[in-house]
Amino acid sequence: MAETPPEETPETTEETPETLVDEVETAATEGAGEPTTADAETLEAAAPSTPAVTRRDRLEQRRAARRATADTSPKTPEERDAARREGRKEKAAQRRRYRARLKTKRAEHRAAQPAQDADHAPEHGPGRPKVRTGLVISDKPDKTIVVRIDYQRRHKRYRKILRSSVTLHVHDERNDAHAGDTVQVQECRPMSRTKRWRLVDVLERAR
Repeated sequence: MAETPPEETPETTEETPETLVDEVETAATEGAGEPTTADAETLEAAAPSTPAVTRRDRLEQRRAARRATADTSPKTPEERDAARREGRKEKAAQRRRYRARLKTKRAEHRAAQPAQDADHAPEHGPGRPKVRTGLVISDKPDKTIVVRIDYQRRHKRYRKILRSSVTLHVHDERNDAHAGDTVQVQECRPMSRTKRWRLVDVLERAR
């Protein structure tokens, strides 16, 4: 039986420290030429960035600004009073400008509002006056009638109908309404201690 020759193993060369030193020196010598773009970017990233303005420079700038302010500040009481007066004048001018702008804006807003209704009572003032319908219960006073207005509403919980009434003193310029008439009244300016309403129309005469 033929014997198989032993497998040849590649010779391994052990690297000594002297060999490693020689390789490092050779690589350094070969790369001693001009650095590549990648190497330059790596070096820039690794290099510490120096701030353009240091903390000392910022402190010096602040000190210089304080010195400039201190030099221009008033020294004597008269100068300080004059500076205060100037400041008050400037603030007053600002307030006047603000109020003028506000006044113009309000005038534009009023101009944009729709016209008032024809039945608006000018003596009532701003807003729409209230209008109520009631029954005349007395016409004894001169140019004044007493009108009772009946209200009814349903209770929120028990659903029972609750009835109530309010008595109004109404101005009747021509003494047109009489007891038992159904009239329509409108809110107006105070005409006496108790009169805040005026007669608008007699809807139904008493029989």
